[in-house]
Amino acid sequence: MNPTVDTAARRERLLSLWRTMTRIRAFEEAAELASQGGVAAWGLEADHQQVARVRGPLHLSTGQEAVAAAVCANLQRRDLLTSTHRGHGHTLAKGADTTRMMCELFGRAEGCNGGKGGSMHIADFGVGMLGANGVVAAGIPIAVGAAQAQKIRKTGAIVACFFGDGAINRGPFLEGLNWARVFALPVLFVCEDNRISATTDTRTMTGGDGASERARALGIDSVAIDGNDVEAVDTAAARLVAEVRRGAPALLHAITYRLTGHVSVDPGAYRDPAEVAQARRDEPLVRARSQLQALGAAAAADRIEREAREEIARAVQAADAAAPPAASAAYLDVLDSGGGRWF
Repeated sequence: MNPTVDTAARRERLLSLWRTMTRIRAFEEAAELASQGGVAAWGLEADHQQVARVRGPLHLSTGQEAVAAAVCANLQRRDLLTSTHRGHGHTLAKGADTTRMMCELFGRAEGCNGGKGGSMHIADFGVGMLGANGVVAAGIPIAVGAAQAQKIRKTGAIVACFFGDGAINRGPFLEGLNWARVFALPVLFVCEDNRISATTDTRTMTGGDGASERARALGIDSVAIDGNDVEAVDTAAARLVAEVRRGAPALLHAITYRLTGHVSVDPGAYRDPAEVAQARRDEPLVRARSQLQALGAAAAADRIEREAREEIARAVQAADAAAPPAASAAYLDVLDSGGGRWF
């Protein structure tokens, strides 16, 4: 390949991934501030600054953006996705609208789930995002079931299933991977290994070499990758997605780092400050910016980041102005009568 063309193509691909990562980072920074009442920086009036727009703690994916961005960049619109309690990045990367997502976090009727799902149960079937899930590993059997449905119906769609390293010690991991392998289901398992399960170092309670080795024991092709290198994740995801489309499950083991506490109100004091400081020097956006600078795309990267923050500022303002759900909607969408009617 012509080196000039190759460099140009690499630059454009990396800028596209950078756009997704900066949108995720800006969205979560704004959401975190909104949960603390500090949203003036995002275009709201200063006299509203102490009003918490997002109620309750948030599970943030700060530092893990490269995995969501690169995996979803290799998916098609028709493909499906299951997520975890830390699902903002996956939802955005799959194509969900930032304003509807912010409205959902703010508890507004215009949210993608009518303002009733909130952060930890956000979903958008319109882009194939089947839902975040507050139960560790619970998205795995959902993904496997969805993949079996795609195979039976011959839709050609695949399912990407995101879960954390803590999930591999729960039963659904073995059950789900085994089922996918036995029935050759089109599912890409993605372990976002941020090396900590809530507040505990995962290494202290996990035998063996983790998700990738356990997958190989079941005969599933798996790749362990540096999850902070968005280009490396993109390359690995592209190969595995192609394999899954040919009819075999695969697993991507992305080793990354969660820069925040378990939830937004958790200062993470149980972590070594030196470890966190080193992680911040090596996080995905820092890496990608350095790569873009080396490709002569620093100005474009700055522009894209500025546009991302402007987009999220508009989403915050729209969500703040939107109306909450009507009281009459409180008991809608919660019970299936069995006769095709929802109450």
